Formats: sequence, structure tokens, C-alpha cells
Amino acid sequence: MNLVDASLDYVRSISPYQPGKPISELAREMGLAEGSIVKLASNENPLGMSPRARDAAISSIASVERYPDGNGFSLKAALSARLGVAPEQIVLGNGSNDVLDLAARAFLSAGRSAVYAQYAFAVYPLATHAVGARGIEVPAREFGHDLDAMLAAVSADTRVVFIANPNNPTGTFVPGAQIEAFLERVPADVLVVLDEAYTEYLLPEQAYDSIAWLDRFPNLLVSRTFSKAYGLAGLRIGYGVGSKELIGLLNRVRQPFNVTSVGLAAACAALDDLEFLARSAHINRRGMEKITAALDELGLDWIPSAGNFVTFRVGDGAAVNNALLRQGVIVRPIAGYGLPEWLRVSIGLPEDNARFIGALKVALA
Repeated sequence: MNLVDASLDYVRSISPYQPGKPISELAREMGLAEGSIVKLASNENPLGMSPRARDAAISSIASVERYPDGNGFSLKAALSARLGVAPEQIVLGNGSNDVLDLAARAFLSAGRSAVYAQYAFAVYPLATHAVGARGIEVPAREFGHDLDAMLAAVSADTRVVFIANPNNPTGTFVPGAQIEAFLERVPADVLVVLDEAYTEYLLPEQAYDSIAWLDRFPNLLVSRTFSKAYGLAGLRIGYGVGSKELIGLLNRVRQPFNVTSVGLAAACAALDDLEFLARSAHINRRGMEKITAALDELGLDWIPSAGNFVTFRVGDGAAVNNALLRQGVIVRPIAGYGLPEWLRVSIGLPEDNARFIGALKVALA
């Protein structure tokens, strides 16, 4: 038996997560100048990070020889004041992916199961299978979550249900009232992880207050991130909010110093920059209108999105993606989600969106 054969069967069965293609990689492959490439593959904020966050990050570099505050006191205090919860109800993560993984490590193992939707975020099955648990994938309804079917899929060994709202990669949205009704019916010993990575992009009429549900539902964990609307994807910082007892469990399996001092400083500053957050949402709405209008003009189907991206059907996703790459435009193929005819494009700056639209017309010609 070799070393690989000696590893865990369920680990060998996992297909690693495939991130969006980096600009530097495409430049090498195609012989393109990096400055000529437009990346619209990873749902990053086209405005970058807030000036306040940048200044705070630069200032914090002066003390990077020191370990960060392992409890994240300042950021938890800021989040506590913003959300109206106790600091003990907040866990910090190395991105919200880390929070999802903490939930899986605390509640899942061999002999247990997790429920998630078809076409939902790829990290849900990854986190589930990485601890030897069984994944129950529930068929999507109109590319999104069918909460009634997900509730029916909960079995005696189910300990976690993952819900992404808005969903990635399809952008679908479940009204808050439907999620609240789901929480009222799900067994109390099943943890519901409500992944709200894109919640800052919701329209005012879509907004709901999941944090207000925590007192009624101690089995609810709300997961959020600073990677999207706040523009701190490279600093990897997210957080989860739940009951004190739940967060205490997650802290038992959390790695020490899982959030960097630079990330903590930047996140504290970003949280206070409400003007930047509003600009990010505004440019996203305008860009979404521009891109979806172009998709309509081209006669392409697309899925209405509540996030900062839109998923559209092109027929041969791989061929169209390659044609875009040759023009220096990176979008996200999603064949790995079972959608080989579809591509996902992030909303960029006006000039980036125009570049994408032009390149797509060429790719489809």
C-alpha cells in the first residue's frame, strides 16, 4: 500500500474546488499583457477596497511581526454594535468559507448527513465530504432552492442544512419570509447555515433581517463575508453569527489566529465606510442592467440575479469561454455545477462590462 492508498477513502473521492482563472495564468497561456486582461470570474468588487480599509491595512503592516488578536476583539465589537448582538455570538473566519467549514467540522462526521440544493455553492459538498459525511443534494427549482423539498430531504442522520441566499452561481433569491417559515419547521437539532455572502447587494425591497431570528432559532448560523461588497477578497475575512452556545462550539474547532492582523484592521475600517458600500451596490445595479440588456439583445437566456454576477446560457459553454479567453476576458465556466451550457460573469466597471459584451458578440459570431 502506498501513501495515497493509506489516505481516507472519502478524501480521495473529493474533486478539489476550482477557483476562477487568475489574470497572470491567462497572460502566460495566451501571451497577453496582464494589463489588457479583464477578469470577471470571481465576483470581486470592481471598485477594489474602500480607501479607509486600504489606509488601515497599510498602517497595520507596521506590526505584522506580532500575532494577531486571536479573539478579534475590535472587529467583534464593531460587528456587535452594528448587528445588535453580543460579541460572544460572533465567530471570525478566514473568509466565510472557513465559517462553513467550522460548521461541518462541529456537526458532521461519518454516519451523518448534510442537505444542500443542486446548483448551490460548491463548498457545501466539499465541506461535507471532507469530514466523511453524506451529502444530500436536492433538485433545484428554477435554478434555486426548493425549501419544501429540502425539508422533506432531512433524514434522521441530518445535522446540517446549507442555504445560500442569494445563491452562487445562479444568483437566485429566496424571500426572507420563506426562509423564516423553513426555520420554524426544521428539526431543532439540525443546524441551518444561512450563507449570506452577497446580502449587501440585495435591493431594498428584498432585504430581510436574519439576525433578528437568532433569539427564536438557536439552530441558525448566519454566515457573511468581507470578500464581496467590501472588496477584501484577498485578505480572507468572514464571520458567522449565532447563539452563544453555537458559536462556542465553532470556536472549539477554529484554528488559532485564523484571521490576520491586516485583515482585522481592514475589516474594521471597511465596516464603517457606508458610502463605499452604497457606491458598490449602485455600480452593481447599473452594470447588471447593462449586461442583462445586452444578453437580451443577443437572444440569450439568463437567470435573474440578486448578487453581483449573472449566469447566462450560450450552448457550448467551453467553446464560448475559450473564445472569450483568447480575447483576454475571463468569465466563469460552471460545467462543474452541472451547467455545461452556461457561463457566469461578474459585474465590473462600465468599461469592463462593455469589453465583455463586445467580446461575447465576437465569441458567438
